[in-house]
Amino acid sequence: MTWTSLAAIEPPIALGPLDGRYRGAVAGLVDHLSEPALNRMRLHVEVEWFIHLCEQDAVPGVRALTDDEKALLRAIPADFGADGIAEHAEIEKVTVHDVKAVEYYIKRRIEGTSLEPLSELVHFACTSEDINNLSYALMVKGAVEDVWLPAASSLVGQVADLARAAKAVPMLSRTHGQTATPTTLGKEFAVLAHRLGRQLRRVSSQEYLGKINGATGTFGAHTAAVPGTDWIEVSRTFVEGLGLTWNPLTTQIESHDWQAELYADVARFGRILHNLATDVWTYVSLGYFAQATTKGSIGSSAMPHKINPIRFENAEANLEISAALLDTLGATLVTSRLQRDLTDSSSQRNIGPAFGHSLLAIDNVRRGLGTLSVNEAALAADLDSSWEVLAEPIQSAMRAAAIAGVPGMENPYERLKELTRGHAIDAAAIQAFVGGLELPGETKERLAALTPGGYVGLAETLVDRFLA
Repeated sequence: MTWTSLAAIEPPIALGPLDGRYRGAVAGLVDHLSEPALNRMRLHVEVEWFIHLCEQDAVPGVRALTDDEKALLRAIPADFGADGIAEHAEIEKVTVHDVKAVEYYIKRRIEGTSLEPLSELVHFACTSEDINNLSYALMVKGAVEDVWLPAASSLVGQVADLARAAKAVPMLSRTHGQTATPTTLGKEFAVLAHRLGRQLRRVSSQEYLGKINGATGTFGAHTAAVPGTDWIEVSRTFVEGLGLTWNPLTTQIESHDWQAELYADVARFGRILHNLATDVWTYVSLGYFAQATTKGSIGSSAMPHKINPIRFENAEANLEISAALLDTLGATLVTSRLQRDLTDSSSQRNIGPAFGHSLLAIDNVRRGLGTLSVNEAALAADLDSSWEVLAEPIQSAMRAAAIAGVPGMENPYERLKELTRGHAIDAAAIQAFVGGLELPGETKERLAALTPGGYVGLAETLVDRFLA
């Protein structure tokens, strides 16, 4: 059988799901982490270095630029669109070097203008990594601050809102999957919101480092060409002027330690979110949440009654892929043989997919949470069939009474174990046991009135007090 070649179809069919099926959820990252975004940022760094050299009077023969000349230079990255992408690609076919193609692209733009006599300021004293490290730092910073953090923060806010709304809804806990001390649904989501929020604060405070110091970090070419300039200060002010943290000590490459730090935090956020997804999936299976449907949607191709929690399952898969990529990036980027190797060049081109799968997971969880409604009747029924959980507060009250000298309180744990373990326990059995104790009146009344749904401790207070 002869198959039609899908590879020949125009426009090209995406190989990966992020540029195909899920494009809508991750499109915001294209402006920051795509290959054209990298070349646009390289153009930005190159023209800003050109302007900075003039402003610092760093090279003999330079002059102050006019406002129009600065605008001309800055328009080069600003106007880098489809035609510019194609032109850069044609130049790169000849240079077989992407950064050199950027240099030539800029020189084409200033040819025949008042800037042409200064054209050798483009890429002056730079190695490719001087441009690349700054470009990646700016790209990742923009992607995190403009796209990923707003989406992640909105998700955490959604989880926090659910926690507040359900803070007083009692729920049976399950430790080790077994019936355990009740809590509230809201308190459990407050725990997740608190954990996720802590990681967001770490990501928000991330430093993005950059360097511009030549082929081996010594300013060798700079000082050979112009020994009288304070190149260390020129480097510092340039990097900081881009909004980055200056790294003064590097080999040919900026060491990428900041990237490893950031990716570890983003991956950890994802692992906590994965925990949320698996918990919600379990709550749905227990009937604690009902899922809203949209008209025409299909839950199962074979079983018409089903509404599958697919948003949370999809999130799990994408979080696992994202974490794997982020872990690999963090492990790989902190090592470079001697003064330079190119392992980071290929690795960093996968920053986009790493954040893309994370962003897609965030979108899935947000959409999944939006379909949920709390089934308080199912929660209450579960609690009402689990009166054995009151063994804990009763034996604790007996312990306190024994310490206070009340007679007849011996072996409280063992007595409650005998009453509850392996036996079906209902309200009558618990109340009969409490009724047979010679407890002080107030304590006895309090325990007699206690129900599984009322045994939630300070759960509601914890949500009010500690959920930011």
